[in-house]
Amino acid sequence: MYKFFLKRIIDFALALIGLLLLSPLFIMVTIGLYFANQGKPFFFQLRPGLNGVIFKIIKFKTMNDRKDSLGKLLPDSERLTEIGVFVRKTSLDEIPQLLNVLIGDMSLIGPRPLLPEYLKLYNEFQSRRHEVKPGITGWAQVNGRNAISWEKKFEYDVWYVDNLSFLIDLKILLLTVKKVYAREGISQEGLMTTEAFTRTKK
Repeated sequence: MYKFFLKRIIDFALALIGLLLLSPLFIMVTIGLYFANQGKPFFFQLRPGLNGVIFKIIKFKTMNDRKDSLGKLLPDSERLTEIGVFVRKTSLDEIPQLLNVLIGDMSLIGPRPLLPEYLKLYNEFQSRRHEVKPGITGWAQVNGRNAISWEKKFEYDVWYVDNLSFLIDLKILLLTVKKVYAREGISQEGLMTTEAFTRTKK
């Protein structure tokens, strides 16, 4: 009942309320990033959703498009703007994804949507993360976020798929508020975000 009906209703209602309440902050961050990123405050990227179906995710753009003399993008650490660092540390870059939730591509709670090129790298167990809609936050995020290994992330994702319930979602939501406030697990040690997934280590 909850998984197939109530969860979507709650997602839509909370996403709408969230956008309304956060609209002043949304507008201020948009304006700040507009000037920091040469008129590009938003970042769009294709991601796999429920059953691996590709959708376009929207986030605040925290890095500019500066390139080297050969036309290649500079490293992430050199492209992160000052306001971008702040937006990431406070997780404000996730706010636009509330639009994805309203549309129905995402849920508030679920495995984080990763890159399409990872699909061919998953084993059968890891692919089960796509049995539910991806979320803005999830079980892996409140248990380490970017500071844990890919293998552990996938374990948490599949655990969520098998244990999805209203109480679990409520727990994740409350823990997310705590994590955001404490700014925990935003990046891996020595990296600005997290290393790319290549394949499960044996």
